[in-house]
Amino acid sequence: MPTAVDIPSAGALAEILEEYLANHPAAALLEDGRVLFDMRLAHYSVTQSHGRCLFQLWSEERNLMRTVIEIQHRAQCLRIITRRMGAPKPQALELVPNTDRRTPTSRDSARRNYQRLVERVLSRAFLGAKVDGLRSAMDLEHSFGPAYIRGRLLRGTAAEAIIGVSEAESPSTIDDILTLGILWLDYCRNHADARRHFGGLKVIVPKGSARTTAERMAWLNHAAADFQLFTLDERSEELEPVDIRDSGNQVARLMHAFSQEAALNRCQPGIDRVMQLLPPDARTRVEFRAHSATEVGLLLHGLEFARVRHGANTLSFSQQNEITFGAGANETPLTEETEDLCRELCARLFASRHRDGVHKDPLFRIQPERWLESEFRAGLSDLLPSLRGDQLYSQVPALSSGDRGMLDLLTLDRNGRLVVIELKADEDLHLPLQALDYWIRVRALNADRQRTAVSDRPLSAFEREAYFPDTEISPLSPRLLLAAPALRIHPANLPVLRYFSPEVDWEFIALSEHWRQQLQIVFRKRSTDANC
Repeated sequence: MPTAVDIPSAGALAEILEEYLANHPAAALLEDGRVLFDMRLAHYSVTQSHGRCLFQLWSEERNLMRTVIEIQHRAQCLRIITRRMGAPKPQALELVPNTDRRTPTSRDSARRNYQRLVERVLSRAFLGAKVDGLRSAMDLEHSFGPAYIRGRLLRGTAAEAIIGVSEAESPSTIDDILTLGILWLDYCRNHADARRHFGGLKVIVPKGSARTTAERMAWLNHAAADFQLFTLDERSEELEPVDIRDSGNQVARLMHAFSQEAALNRCQPGIDRVMQLLPPDARTRVEFRAHSATEVGLLLHGLEFARVRHGANTLSFSQQNEITFGAGANETPLTEETEDLCRELCARLFASRHRDGVHKDPLFRIQPERWLESEFRAGLSDLLPSLRGDQLYSQVPALSSGDRGMLDLLTLDRNGRLVVIELKADEDLHLPLQALDYWIRVRALNADRQRTAVSDRPLSAFEREAYFPDTEISPLSPRLLLAAPALRIHPANLPVLRYFSPEVDWEFIALSEHWRQQLQIVFRKRSTDANC
C-alpha cells in the first residue's frame, strides 16, 4: 500500500492530465477498450475541489464526470483510476495517443492479408500485366509507412505505380493516400532504368471512401501523369474505377459574414470580467477574436484561454454572457467559485507563453500553428505588401458535400484576387494536399456567381454573403500560399506540389526559424519556377 507521501496531490494529478492532453491533441479516452471520446472533437475540464481532482469531458454524443484518484504511466498511455459518484468501486479509464486500438500483431497481419488481396485483384483486373514488388515495408528516408501497400504494374517497357490502403486503417490514413501515391510515383520514375517509363499512378481506396481522394486527384497535373482512382470492396473483391472528371467542382455553401464589432459589443461585459482577472501588465497582450455573432474568444499568441458566449437566460427572457476558461480543449465555466482557478491558470499562461519562453513548457508549445497565425495576422502587411492585411478572415466556415472545412486564413491581393493561406509550424507531410482542399472550396465559392437585385454584375458567394465588403472580388481562381519555418518544411512537400495542376497558382514561403521573435521570409518557391 502506498504511504501518504506517495499519494499524488490533486494538483499533481491535474498537471499530469493537462500535460498529456497538450502533448497528444489527437488522444482518445477509452473505457473497457471502447473509445468514449476522441479529443480532437471533445472538450474537457480539469479542476480541483476540496482536495479532489475532477475530470470532466463532453462532446455532442455524451458527458462524463469523474474524480481522479490515481494515474498510472504506461507505454505512451495513461491509466486513470477514477471514482464515479455513487459507484461502489473505482473504475479505470485509459488515455491513448490516438484511436487505433489494434495490437501490432493484428495490425501487421491485417496489412499482409490486404497485400495478398490486392495482388489477386490486380492480376485478375489487368490481364497481360505483371504485378511486381508489392510491399508495405517502412521506408522513413522516402516517407513511406506500413499503412499503404505499394508496387508496380508492368507491361513491357511501360509501367505504372500502384498504391492501396485497407478499410481497416483510419479515415485520415485513407484520405492521405494521394500524398504517398505521388511520392511513390516520383520514386519509381527516379529509380527506373532507362528502358522503363512510368506513365501514371493507380490509387486503390476502400469502397465508399473515394470522395476526398477523387476531389484532390482532379486538380493534379494529368499531363504529367495518368492518375487513376479505384475502389476495392474487400469482401466481394470487386475493383471499380472512379470517374474524377467532375470531382473538382463540389457543391459548397458559405455562412453569412457577421459583424466583428457587433459581436465584441455584445460580449463586452463578459470580456471585461475576464480582463479584471488578468495581471495588469498582461492585459495589452490579449487578442480578441469573434467566432460568431454571439461568441468571442480571448487569445494569447493564438491560444484561446477564455470564451464569452452571449445568449438567452434559460430562466428568463433576458440576455446573459456565459464565460468559460481553459487552454485548448480545456473548458471550465467561470463562476465565483472558479475565479481563483482562472486567475491561477492565466498567471501560469502569461508567465509561460511569451516570445522568450521555455520550449519544454506545454503552455509554450501548445497550438504552434495558432501562434504562427497570430504573428502572420499582425505582420502580414509588412511581410507581404501585395496582400490586403486589412481584409483578413480566419477560420471561415465553408461547407462542402456535408463536411465542414476550416480555412486557416483568407484574404485578397491588391488586385482583388482571393488568396488562401495555409500555415504550419512543424513538419507536415500532407500540407500541400490539405491546403488544396481549402483552395478547392474557395475556388468553388468564388466561381458561384449570381446576379442580385443590388448589383449590375454577377456576385461571387463571398460577395453575396458580405465577405470583403465594398470590394470587387476577381473571378480568377484563388492563389494558394503555404508558409512554414524553413527548417520545418517537410522535404516531400515541394515534390508533391510539382504534380499540382497548372491552374493551381501556388507559392511556398519559408520563414525564419525564430519566427516568434521576428517574422521574416528566408526563401520562396512558386508554381511558375522552372526548377521548384
